[in-house]
Amino acid sequence: MKKVLFLIFPFSWGVAQTNPSIMLADTLSTSSFEQPVKKTFFQKEGVRMAIAPTVLFAASAATWGERKHIREIRNRYIPNFKVGYDDYMQYAPAVAVYGLKLSGVKGRNNIGRATLSYAASAAIMALIVNGIKYTAKVERPDGSQNNSFPSGHTANAFNNASFLHKEYGVVNPLYSIGGYSVATFTGLGRNLNNRHWISDVLAGAGIGILSTELGYFFIDKIYKNKGDNLGLFSKFEGNENPSFLALKFGSALSTTNFLKESELDDKKESGFEAGLEGAYFFTKKWGVGANFSFTSFPVSTQRLDFDDPSLGGLDINTQALGFINMGIGPYFAHDFSDKWQMMLKTIAGYSSPAGGKVLVQSSLIDLPNNELEVAHYKPSKSFRWTNGASLTYKLNSELGITAFADYHMSNSKIHYTFSDDIKNDDELNTSFNDDSVKEKINYFSLGLKLTAYF
Repeated sequence: MKKVLFLIFPFSWGVAQTNPSIMLADTLSTSSFEQPVKKTFFQKEGVRMAIAPTVLFAASAATWGERKHIREIRNRYIPNFKVGYDDYMQYAPAVAVYGLKLSGVKGRNNIGRATLSYAASAAIMALIVNGIKYTAKVERPDGSQNNSFPSGHTANAFNNASFLHKEYGVVNPLYSIGGYSVATFTGLGRNLNNRHWISDVLAGAGIGILSTELGYFFIDKIYKNKGDNLGLFSKFEGNENPSFLALKFGSALSTTNFLKESELDDKKESGFEAGLEGAYFFTKKWGVGANFSFTSFPVSTQRLDFDDPSLGGLDINTQALGFINMGIGPYFAHDFSDKWQMMLKTIAGYSSPAGGKVLVQSSLIDLPNNELEVAHYKPSKSFRWTNGASLTYKLNSELGITAFADYHMSNSKIHYTFSDDIKNDDELNTSFNDDSVKEKINYFSLGLKLTAYF
């Protein structure tokens, strides 16, 4: 604006000297250009900083009641998993920042200011994490200590990923994608290694992002601008295609009773689904995406009463049905406006189930917990189709909240193996193992996604 005014200044000055009305018009015109633009609620700085952490904290609260159930799935798939990559991977994004700066790659700030912002973020994170850890005193899933909530490793990983995003996301969105991918795998490692509950990991991620936002907020106030190299990146613009990465969580509602043939459940199952989803769009309308998720369906307890009331009855407890799913397929996007976007998808993929136990519980059983394992079930791996639709409200150009509805279809044979105590019963041991026993694992998943565009 100053350059424009300087260029027209000699002409306007000479004219204005002889025509006061033109001078007044110039003054009003200049003032109108300098009127501040009113920000919407989601464009306000404090709201923008809190969006992603708030969603992650809400997800942590939502999974609190399911955390032991999610651990059960981990124990059934990989009970002996123990790989310490998460101890080192948490630092990778911060190492990348300093590696790039020392190599001469310019980012948002020079190395001194970036270090101040990083130090402030780390101090805020340490204060929040340790303040909660030693106040909440939540036992770790492996029973080793009472400092599980929240996950410090995950908070540190997302703090470092946000540091990389702040410094180099403006250079290339792939830096942000790489940093947050590393942080996600760090958090996943804490869960797989049985060191943290899923709610610990989600809360840690929220704290890590929030800490970086606050650290940069305070340092930017000291420097009175948003970065040392603001002008350098002003020419960079995205391709405006809706490529995205999303963290999703929702309910899973079956359309049939998965255990109808075995009569282990007398109603349609309901559970939850969580996972990651992303797509790369070649145009504004069309792209290719992939999905990775896990789904769990708790099975209701069946009660069998004896003819003699004095004997009570039996409770048949079946471990939850669990599936790990992955797939790839085409995505279609349509923007209704700058804020609202619809997506449709068709995904072909693969579903890998977990086996489970069938347990009988009765006061008449003289065993620990009055419980006896009578059978083991194992669904087969199967091909799976997914059709879905979603609606996103864009909080800003980089982030959105998405409501999704997906329908999943697959066929799986469920094989039952009975324990030594009852396997001599030919009817029981063979009734569910012939080729005709095939269950349709068809269900809807409904929920929300935190969607990051790149």
